[in-house]
Amino acid sequence: MTLADLDINGVYSYADYYSWKFEERVELIKGKIFPMSPAPNRFHQFIAGKLFLKIGNFLDKSPCQVYFAPFDVRLPIKGKKDEEIFAVLQPDLCVICDKTKLTDIRGCLGAPDIVVEILPPSNSKKELRYKYDVYEEFGVKEYWVVFPSVKVMMIYTLHNGKYVPSRLFSVEETIQSSVLPGLSITLTDIFGEDEEE
Repeated sequence: MTLADLDINGVYSYADYYSWKFEERVELIKGKIFPMSPAPNRFHQFIAGKLFLKIGNFLDKSPCQVYFAPFDVRLPIKGKKDEEIFAVLQPDLCVICDKTKLTDIRGCLGAPDIVVEILPPSNSKKELRYKYDVYEEFGVKEYWVVFPSVKVMMIYTLHNGKYVPSRLFSVEETIQSSVLPGLSITLTDIFGEDEEE
């Protein structure tokens, strides 16, 4: 089976998703298939690695843990059975503080505390529109959006069930997390001074 064999307009659950054996990576958003971009470019990976190290070092000896893609985040609406889950995403990075949401084989069941998406030029609409709605609906406390091409970042913080956006942060500025008090990251350390996309 390949991705081309599926009805792209069909509605699928995690039970379907887990049974697929094709090489293409996909995500499910409200049961709809969203193909993922080809392998990320070097600058994307550079940023992801820097953020992972910064967050991971901060979380040393903390109950919270940071994970990087590919890592399934399953977001159940009602039941937790595979056939009842219609949102499965693979954020670039996610922080999970409730270890009961983690499984050894299938990733995370429930909303992470923080999700980080590093936007590729090819599918920023998916992150900015569809994923924003899903992360807000399921209660992800912070949603970090990184724009590598212009070296800026924005943080959406959940307040009364709705996201409140920060201003845009650029190189040499420092971001702070309300979910992880004390976490402070200077964006020059993330983007690098001479890095190019």
